Formats: sequence, C-alpha cells, structure tokens
Amino acid sequence: MSQKTALITGITGQDGSYLAEFLLEKDYRVVGMVRRSSTVNFDRIAHLQETEALEIAQGDLLDQMSLIDILREYRPDEVYNLAAQSFVPTSWRQPVLTGEFTALGVTRMLDAVRIVNPEARFYQASSSEMFGKVVEVPQRETTPFYPRSPYGVAKVYGHWITVNYRESYNLYACSGILFNHESPRRGLEFVTHKVTYAAARIKLGLQDELRLGNLDARRDWGYAGDYVQAMWMMLQQPEPDDYVVATGETHSVRELCQVAFDCVGLNWEDYVIVDEKFYRPAEVDLLIGDPSKAHAKLGWEPSVTFKELVELMVEADLAALYEEGYS
Repeated sequence: MSQKTALITGITGQDGSYLAEFLLEKDYRVVGMVRRSSTVNFDRIAHLQETEALEIAQGDLLDQMSLIDILREYRPDEVYNLAAQSFVPTSWRQPVLTGEFTALGVTRMLDAVRIVNPEARFYQASSSEMFGKVVEVPQRETTPFYPRSPYGVAKVYGHWITVNYRESYNLYACSGILFNHESPRRGLEFVTHKVTYAAARIKLGLQDELRLGNLDARRDWGYAGDYVQAMWMMLQQPEPDDYVVATGETHSVRELCQVAFDCVGLNWEDYVIVDEKFYRPAEVDLLIGDPSKAHAKLGWEPSVTFKELVELMVEADLAALYEEGYS
C-alpha cells in the first residue's frame, strides 16, 4: 500500500504537533501548512523537523489560491483543518479577524478541496464553545448550539459549512466537536496552562500570586494526545460523520487550581486572587460532553484522567523552569 499524505493546517499549534507525531508514527507523509511570517514559532514541532516524512508548506486560510496551490502540489489523502484564531478572549478584541480565519477560512479550504482534490478526506476542528449557553447536559452531537463568544459563533459557521459541503458536494468531510483538551504544549494564555505554570513558578519563588476570573466555570478537560487520535479515527470510517470528543466529566477552575497547587505542596487559596478583568463579557458556565457515539462507532476512549493531566502539566512546567536555571 502506498504511503498516505496528510495536510495539517495549524501544525505549529498544540493539536497540530501531536497529530503530526501520531501520523508520522503511522508512516504518513505529513505536510504542515504555516503562514508566511517572520515570527512563526516552530517550538512544538522542533523535535520533528529532522524527520524526512515531514514537510512544511506556506499557505494562508485568508488566501484561497495558496490553499489551491498546496493541494495541487501535495495531493493529500487527508486534510486536517486545525488552524484558527482559537483564544476565546481575543475573539472579542478581534471579532472580524476571528471570523475570517475561524469561519471563512474553513470555507476557503473546503472549496479548495472541492476544486482540486474532492476525493480527499477532510477533518474540521469544531469546538465545545459552540454549545455556549448550554440547552442540555451533557452535550451531544444533536444538542443545539448557543455560542457565547465571537469565537464560538465562528466555529458554528465552520461546523455547518462542513456539513453543507458534505451534503452538497458529497465530500468526505467530518467535524470533531472537541471539548477542552490540554497538554504541556498548551499556550500560556489558556487557563489550564496559566494555572499549572503559576503553581510551578510560585513553588520556586518566581511569583507570589495568580489572578483569575470565574473560578466556578466548569469544563470537560482531556489530554490533547488522546484527542488527535480521535481525529484520525473519524477519517478512517466508511462514511463521514460528526462526533463529540470528550471525557464525560466536568471540573471547575477552582478544582484545577486545587490539583495544580497540591502537586507542589501549596494551598491554592493562599495565592489565587479573583480579578474581574478576566471575566468574559458573556460567560460559558458549564461544558460537559457525551462521547458515547465516539466510543461506540470509533472505539475511542480517553487514557489520561483530569488529575493525571494537571500533574503532567505541572511537572513539565517545573522541569522547564529547572532547565532555565531556576531551582
């Protein structure tokens, strides 16, 4: 059987790096799309860049011709669209740009696939933020969307345009409705890594407080390394479909703080300060996914618990700080 080629947009992000690792282990040729920029950060895939089966191509979700050119050159069997403006607070400050990347960018990529390579299998990174002000608990594939941020709204568009292209043009196009998934590679602006990094720094005497917003917000947090496997599993099915990927458990930001600070032998309440500037204009209070369909049809199960995930992140942050010379 000939080697498969996968195109990953957003390869330099958390999910892109884990997916690239996973596909390379399965003997894929991996093409990672990055924007033409003087500040592209390759840190998350630096350990993969000597791999002959990994190639980097320049393209931009704002420029459809660049997408068409990449598809013509590499003829991927699978396309994983992970690129987006994905930090929810930024979506209020840059709502139009968020829409361009996170909504219309999906359309540009789908249309490029339709024009150049309609037999390719397409994965769209949908998000639990689409559920927003939830209308049922837990949230499943049939739960109506009620997004509460420009990011969530853009993701709803990206999700439905994927369904539309599947039904209109008979493309093999899937959406993975992924609930929050974290790892040591998560950006420091995200609350999980903000908390674990602060716990490590406070333990080493490098800072003395952590300011957060709504401690009662609850999320379904899993491990990113598990979730990229579900992406691949979706594209191996006989027919395209959409799936919720989640742990089925929910935890509060308060619990996150407790576990993270417990890891370093500290009482989180001595260091965490609630700061209203970190509250969202419209809050999403409770997200918890029902992954029954992914379990039944894909055979997917999460392997890392919430506590194990937080401990993994704290230990990685401590190790990184030690490597920088702090102790």
